[in-house]
Amino acid sequence: MDQIEKKIIETIDQNREQIVAFGRDIWHHAELGYREFRTAGKFNELLKSLGMEVDEGLAITGAKGYLKPKGTAGPTVAVIGELDALPIANHKDTNPETGAAHCCGHHAQLTATIGAALALSVPEVKEALDGNVVFMSTPSEEFVDIDYKNGLRKEGKARYGGGKCELIRIGAFEDIDVALGHHSDTDTEHDAIIMNCSSNVFVNKTVKFKGRKAHAAGFPEKGVDALNAAELALHGIALQRESFRDEDTVRCHGYYLKGGDAVNIIADDVVLEYCVRAKTMEAVKDANAKVDRAFKAGALATGCGLEIETLPGYFSTQPCPDVSALQAALDAVGEERPLRVKEVPASEHITGSTDFGDVSAIMPLIQFYTTGLTGQLHNNNVEVVDEEIAYILPAKLFALTAYHLLKGDAAGARHLMEIYQPKLDRESYVEYMESMLGTIEMEMDPLPLLED
Repeated sequence: MDQIEKKIIETIDQNREQIVAFGRDIWHHAELGYREFRTAGKFNELLKSLGMEVDEGLAITGAKGYLKPKGTAGPTVAVIGELDALPIANHKDTNPETGAAHCCGHHAQLTATIGAALALSVPEVKEALDGNVVFMSTPSEEFVDIDYKNGLRKEGKARYGGGKCELIRIGAFEDIDVALGHHSDTDTEHDAIIMNCSSNVFVNKTVKFKGRKAHAAGFPEKGVDALNAAELALHGIALQRESFRDEDTVRCHGYYLKGGDAVNIIADDVVLEYCVRAKTMEAVKDANAKVDRAFKAGALATGCGLEIETLPGYFSTQPCPDVSALQAALDAVGEERPLRVKEVPASEHITGSTDFGDVSAIMPLIQFYTTGLTGQLHNNNVEVVDEEIAYILPAKLFALTAYHLLKGDAAGARHLMEIYQPKLDRESYVEYMESMLGTIEMEMDPLPLLED
């Protein structure tokens, strides 16, 4: 371990109380995507207190804090934390004002970003970096609360449901060369995970069936049952599963937002939220077309009207061709205390999705997980049980990885930029996202009622 590594670790340890207090505060004040105003304010305030220039209000609540002046020579590394939480109203620490809880662990990720900022802003460390570091907060990673996000889109405030997607669209990643990402995990057998595998692409749908009310017992024949249309459509999706190739890891899943008004009234207004995932752009387009076809079939068979509003979700994560800077960071921390480290290699694939995948499509992304939480993520039983692993360890890994990328004329970052092959550039990325954004409509077409 060299002197700068020691200084980074020492600084984070010395600021442990402040870092942990930040994490606890964010945990107890969870906010939903594109509405994380208090969380964003806390993040921005701390960066400004370190003397950084901070660009605020990016994609509504996002921000970028610059360690050195903009335009500093050399590569720029982004240390990225997410602002939002999940709508889980029955967690013991749910924010009563928002109905949100950090059962995703984003509070730990944002806390780690702050911890890294404290360490890398020490003059001795800052001078050892031959490039710049941007501490970035990103809104709305959780693809939930779709009605609200569709409202933002129609108002022209945000076009995409994912915060990093929106930040790419507006050009906020244009001055960044390498991205560092983190996620919390509840794996009790490891402290840290090198997460370098691919993930699924997805699109999201709001599906509305329009029917005609009637008394469900007295005169059901006078109604047009929107619930039957939805049930038939879901059966059609299920029957098409055999057409999905195993290697494409297709997942189709959703739930009813509204299923009718009363048990004795034929449903005239049924709404579903649905998600279609697959391993590649090509596979998700194929699955998406089949799902749309099934929804149309349900409407056609019952005479219902139909509206399918599709939002592009997240891109597949592209494995990083060189994670040696992260490995060096793990080694440095491991000298202080042995770490239980797991590596998920590029040959593996997960069927979940993240908007870090979108970042990885346009620039190299080094991503790792740390534990310290128990329960099941996205469930009301998530708890922080080890603040050292949940908050302090990822702060050290963020800072040390950035240092290893930017030390020695930023040789690590330059090498990574040279060998990385982008999947898309910003223009083609936006073109793809726009191609998956749209609305399908079918008018009601019921048969005429029979007369006595």
